Amino acid sequence: MTTWTEDQLSSIHKMLNPRSIAVVGATPRMQYGGRMLAAALKAADRVNVYPVNPRYEEVMGVKCYPSVSDLPETPDVVGVVVSSGQVLGVLKECHEKGVRAAIVISAGFSERGTAEGRDLQAQVGAYARESGLRISGPNGLGLANVKDDIWVSSSSRGSDGLTGPVGLVCQSGASAFGPFLNRAVDSGIGLSYIISTGNEADLDFSDFVRYLLDDDDTKVIAGFVEGFKDARKFVEVAKLAAERGKPIVLIKIGRSALGSKAAQSHTASLTGLDALYDAALSQYGVIRVEDYDELLEVSNLLANSPAPTKRGLAVVSHSGGISSLTADMCGQVGLELPELGDEARDGINGVLKGFGWAANPSDVTGFANSDSFPEIMQYMVSDPEVGSLVVASSGGDGQATQVIAQRDKNQDSPLAFLWTGSRKETAGLSMLKNARIPVFYTPNRLATGLRSLLDYHDWQRHRGKAGFPECPAISPEQQAAANQLATTGGIALSEHQSKGLLSAWGVPITKETLVQNADDAVKAANEIDYPVVMKADVTNMPHKTEAGLVMLGINDAGAVRAAYDELMSKAESAGPGAAVNGVLVQEMVSNAAEVIVGVSYDSQLGASLLFGTGGVMVEVYNDVALRLCPIDETDALEMIAEVKGARLLEGFRGRPAADVNALVETLVKVSHLGAQLEGSLAELDINPLMVLPVGQGVKAADAVAIFRA
Repeated sequence: MTTWTEDQLSSIHKMLNPRSIAVVGATPRMQYGGRMLAAALKAADRVNVYPVNPRYEEVMGVKCYPSVSDLPETPDVVGVVVSSGQVLGVLKECHEKGVRAAIVISAGFSERGTAEGRDLQAQVGAYARESGLRISGPNGLGLANVKDDIWVSSSSRGSDGLTGPVGLVCQSGASAFGPFLNRAVDSGIGLSYIISTGNEADLDFSDFVRYLLDDDDTKVIAGFVEGFKDARKFVEVAKLAAERGKPIVLIKIGRSALGSKAAQSHTASLTGLDALYDAALSQYGVIRVEDYDELLEVSNLLANSPAPTKRGLAVVSHSGGISSLTADMCGQVGLELPELGDEARDGINGVLKGFGWAANPSDVTGFANSDSFPEIMQYMVSDPEVGSLVVASSGGDGQATQVIAQRDKNQDSPLAFLWTGSRKETAGLSMLKNARIPVFYTPNRLATGLRSLLDYHDWQRHRGKAGFPECPAISPEQQAAANQLATTGGIALSEHQSKGLLSAWGVPITKETLVQNADDAVKAANEIDYPVVMKADVTNMPHKTEAGLVMLGINDAGAVRAAYDELMSKAESAGPGAAVNGVLVQEMVSNAAEVIVGVSYDSQLGASLLFGTGGVMVEVYNDVALRLCPIDETDALEMIAEVKGARLLEGFRGRPAADVNALVETLVKVSHLGAQLEGSLAELDINPLMVLPVGQGVKAADAVAIFRA
């Protein structure tokens, strides 16, 4: 588990709340060094600012110093804007001066893709950790404390005095101080901080998010990530954010599916990297969005809305077409627009007096800009089934806009405004923005934003503050079973060996006997009872069916003998690397639903659990759910609900309902196995797991496990 030291957090505090700033590489030209100095000088009435450059005695009217060593005090933070080859020397000089925080703007490191650049960045990162001089960057654009108007950044853009409760953390400096800042200003979305982390030689995205969790002025953290330096660290900070009730809204680059090329099991081949990130982010309450505008609008909605008490949504507009389209978009993302109760309907109709009608969505015509509009709003939001209100209007500075802008902030119902007028119109829009009313410009974006708001608070109520499952310690018996099989590293275990591993974790398996001759096969079949299944038990052959090594529905001793001979003959010619252990004689499980359960591993995220419908269709439709290990019963039920084919478990066309409780228990046990054997197990596949009727449990009918080489 990741822990954050006081050293890390105090250094970030100095970066974001400096009382003194030095800019090494300051110049009078409006290049990076000049822009950083000019930005810092905006706070010169509150912050001591020191240009550092041996070429100048004065820059921008401020005394310039030849080196950090010559400064009259130890600055809280140093901005470094020199060539990449000079950076390490400047950092060493900063450390000698007692500096604890530096922001390296300089480029020319790992982003170049050269061995020289990567090596130089590694040296910078190592020095930061050894010396205690913590670093943001290199190759970023710096940081901005927007709420206090202190900018340690090489961006020439300001926030126009707009502050608010959204903290923005981006790996890309150009995105942070470019489109994100521009759109935030245009949309009236206030920011507390803007942080660009650059190449993350030392401090990374998660470190800055962790700092913002302690900041009372930051209500929501908005993030833009190309790739996590340490994904597990981010999982830890996401868990902490959930406990604090502080939402994280994130753009995570990388929607293409990048499955493991070396995957031997169905599970590994079905686990795409981006799908795994999707599942992990959702599992820990992180809201994933797609683009700049959605990131800012959803963050703004969450930051300026109370938690909805109900999922029901009411929509009111001056236009029937607008309200209907808005309602349709909301319905498409799964939101509910309940029918109004008698009190709300009669009250609104009493106001409208035949001009418009009370419904949900409601078309109130010109009453949207009348003195009666507050009464209409109150009737709608007071309905017992309504938790949030949407007003869709062309705005202007009419009554609807004024009433909403003056709305009591202590009301416990979220309110969002769908602006249908011109974005060039300033009066009404400015009124809403200044009042921090969340504004959307398209019905579909409004709908997805509200869905995120409702889903987050639902998730918080049933999971976020309750904590996350912990994995129990592995037992001596389990460890012994794993150790015995781990010697076969890199080779797919036989079915019988794989099931032995499952049994050590309490996963039920089919009744079966491994035999080495036909007589023993007949004896085993008689003990198990007909019909039986017979399979060649072969090491290093994960897909037996394709090789003809599985035979079903064998009904008598003669058929058993014939099957034994045929399976052994085929197995002996199965190919190089395969080792024949004998033939498995096992019970034939019928009247059960088939599912797949498996474990795979990602170098960043660790062990993940997969659940899906069984058989070949799982690969055709990729109808699976994923979670990081370990999980608990709540996670297991959510996974089952996500898989469309799992509806068969409820009973279908005369088939009895399946034992979902036993399936849930098995999913939890397999997730423990995956977490406990991380580092030694490479892949695990149970396909199919047979889910029997209610009360009869589950049985693993086939399995393959692969330990690391």
